[in-house]
Amino acid sequence: MGYKALEVYQRAYKMSLEIHRVTQTFPNFERHELGSQIRRAAVSVALNIAEGYGRRDAKAEFQHFLRTALGSCNETLVLIEMSKDLGYLTQEQYSGNSQEYTIIGKQIYRLREAWANHQRPITND
Repeated sequence: MGYKALEVYQRAYKMSLEIHRVTQTFPNFERHELGSQIRRAAVSVALNIAEGYGRRDAKAEFQHFLRTALGSCNETLVLIEMSKDLGYLTQEQYSGNSQEYTIIGKQIYRLREAWANHQRPITND
């Protein structure tokens, strides 16, 4: 149970693995530059959701971590676009990844709103 039951966490975790895989196809020098940055941003989304959930008893702290997760989600979107524009991602990879991170961003936003209104977070229970 816990944070792993949150659909948004599951989606963010899955996408961080996908981003890790796709950046392994970047040119060697970019695996350590742009690739590293996009991997850190993608992992940060899932990590902040998990860490925030662990501090959910303090509403302001959970909100803080969800804001940080949303910021990392937006950062990942920019880096995905940059990777496409540099020719490291196909249009199909770009479309799929950016669509997923757009959904994740909306889910984080809705979770923040639900938590702010004292509603139970949406889980896959």
